Amino acid sequence: MPTLDKVSVDLMVVLGTTSMPVHQVMRLSRGAIIELDSTEQDEVKVLANNMPVASGAVVVNRNRIAVEVKRMLPRSPDGR
Repeated sequence: MPTLDKVSVDLMVVLGTTSMPVHQVMRLSRGAIIELDSTEQDEVKVLANNMPVASGAVVVNRNRIAVEVKRMLPRSPDGR
């Protein structure tokens, strides 16, 4: 599998989103708390290279945080 060793995939887990004016973003400092539009019980979105691939739930076990994949999303029609 040496070919697959060279494939890079950016994974991102989206817990929630928010909107704020640029002037507020510019005033954020280290440790700032930003309220999101979701709770810890809501599903999270899993994106691979900015494409949605799955949804899941946040799992906390002692000091570790993980994402449990609950549902794989269908592939887009263009095959990406």
